[in-house]
Amino acid sequence: MQFFNSSDVAKKFGSIAQIVQTEPVCVQTYGRPQLVMLSPAEYERLRRQDRRVYSTDRLPASLREAIAAARPSPQAAAFNDEA
Repeated sequence: MQFFNSSDVAKKFGSIAQIVQTEPVCVQTYGRPQLVMLSPAEYERLRRQDRRVYSTDRLPASLREAIAAARPSPQAAAFNDEA
């Protein structure tokens, strides 16, 4: 990901729009990230990913195995008394 300040984006929008077609661009104001520009194709890919839902009986084997192998972090043990 490339980073540009907001004034550069305003001045060089055309060239930055070309960069966005191949990778996200972070726009910063006063050194802080304000927004990320994505290509339409990447945005749609992320939207599809976000909406992927499985019923528990239809989870892919790789997800079932990952869930079964998952272990809580040592920091999570501090919350055992809350359950």
